[in-house]
Amino acid sequence: MKKNDFAFDKMNFILLAIGMAVVVVGFVLMAGSGSTEEAFNPDIFSAQRIKVAPIVCFAGFCFVVYGIMHKPKTVSEEEEMKKIDQE
Repeated sequence: MKKNDFAFDKMNFILLAIGMAVVVVGFVLMAGSGSTEEAFNPDIFSAQRIKVAPIVCFAGFCFVVYGIMHKPKTVSEEEEMKKIDQE
């Protein structure tokens, strides 16, 4: 099986891992205790939970999509890059 037979290369998997790590960080930022019937917890409306965490999650999901859509370089493109670097 040739190297170009695979849909993803090493860079795709690295980008996917980074994107998933960012999504996990976003969900951790959203986590926390909630309000109960006996006590109201105003932290459920903090800026971290309702603004920052969803933006971080969205950025992570966008990064995952980019990791999926990222096209691996072909052998000819790699050879061209080596020629440019040698000049």
